Amino acid sequence: MGEVLELTSSQVMPLATSPSDTNTEAEAMQTITIIDGDPSKDITSSTSLQGYQHNPQEAWLPITESRNGNTYFATFHLICSGLGWQALSLPIAFASLGWTWGIICLSLAFVWQLYTIFILVRLHEANPGIRYSRYMQLAIASFGPKLGNWFALFPVIYNSGGACILLIITRGGTLDISFKTICDGDATCHAKSLTGIEWYLVFACVALLIAQLPNLNSVAWVSLIGATTAILYSTLIWVLSITKDRPIGISYGQSDEVKSNMEKFSDVLNALGIIALAFKGHNVILEIQGTLPSSPKQTSYKSMCRGVTISYIVIAICQYPLAIAGFWAYGNKVPYSGGQGLLTLFSQIHRPNSSKLMMPSIYLLVLVNCLCTFQVYAMVVFDNLEVRYTSKKNQPCPRWVRTFLRIFYGGLAFFLSVTFPFLRRLAPLVGGATLPLTFAYPCFMWIAMKKPRRNGLVWFINMGLGCFGVVLTILIVIAATWTLADNRLEVNFYKP
Repeated sequence: MGEVLELTSSQVMPLATSPSDTNTEAEAMQTITIIDGDPSKDITSSTSLQGYQHNPQEAWLPITESRNGNTYFATFHLICSGLGWQALSLPIAFASLGWTWGIICLSLAFVWQLYTIFILVRLHEANPGIRYSRYMQLAIASFGPKLGNWFALFPVIYNSGGACILLIITRGGTLDISFKTICDGDATCHAKSLTGIEWYLVFACVALLIAQLPNLNSVAWVSLIGATTAILYSTLIWVLSITKDRPIGISYGQSDEVKSNMEKFSDVLNALGIIALAFKGHNVILEIQGTLPSSPKQTSYKSMCRGVTISYIVIAICQYPLAIAGFWAYGNKVPYSGGQGLLTLFSQIHRPNSSKLMMPSIYLLVLVNCLCTFQVYAMVVFDNLEVRYTSKKNQPCPRWVRTFLRIFYGGLAFFLSVTFPFLRRLAPLVGGATLPLTFAYPCFMWIAMKKPRRNGLVWFINMGLGCFGVVLTILIVIAATWTLADNRLEVNFYKP
């Protein structure tokens, strides 16, 4: 459950637990041991906590192995995990909603998800002496072991492990397109392109090579590269889109006259889903905060708040121009294209009239960003795998075990991406089902952990946002299912 920290005194204080849940991971937070000692001395081996001491298992796991992070490192992680290729589809949402409602809905979603991030940051150390350094820990502490696992397990698994599989699928395809962009029409290029499966393998192998870094804190410089490349490619795409000639026949509305009311309603809900899915990374917020040092006098809250503020100013500066400039330049011509939107359309329209190195450069930036993003999300999976080993053996993973577990997961992710290459077409449906993790669960967690006055303003705001988030999720999933059925999903096993 939550990481139990040892304070300074000499007694054992039991924590409230459910008597029927004694065999769950919640056992890890059943007691707080209070020991004698000078609170000014550092009593840990892994970080300076000034009177706090880890549950020993925490010092063995990739998320919490190193507590030497800072605001800058947190900012790198947050931008790398929060700004991604999903934002390239934002102009599609504007095509359904129009200028006014598009900007309003994007702004409301941005403020809403930022509010839930600050809730998670605040709840990281909601109880004195306990740090919830994983989303699942906080879910179990808030809702209980049974409901916590039932509500949060699938969204957390999909948003971490599933994200890695989608990265292999989408960026394996980008490698193929990038190679063809460089070699097609070049008389001096005699190399033959790899198959789809081989491109998947190339991306997976490079990602796994980087993934041998030991813990989340050590990935900070990788996240810096990922954040930089995300800012660069998103800026390049929207700047070049408004400086180059626009295609002929741009329209800023849909051809509603040929659509039924149900289809129009479905388009609006799909647009809301695209906007909601553009905001990602809530499943790693607590993990990132878990890399920051904390003490009774100075918790990790202020450092993390500064990181969140800086990173989401940067994310807003990137996302709003992508949505507004992209819609202005191309109107309703932007295709979904597996979530790549502007990247696909920009290549189709401007590649023939652009420098030969321009598109490969943009593709390279996207690839590097996704390789870096893979590390942040995969670290959650690695942490889960090592929890099983350390719980059973009561010792840290030897280097060879850690390497084996990571190669095992990489092989599994590669196998699933080859087996189900059509998963990216299911992303709006499956991703929509995980939206409560971003928009609803943090609000309910605040009510469960902080227990504000019932029917008071704080209670009403959080309960209202949480319930609306659940209802919105159900509607978006229904709309995504309708769209898939209407467009007839093509299933192609083992055929990337």
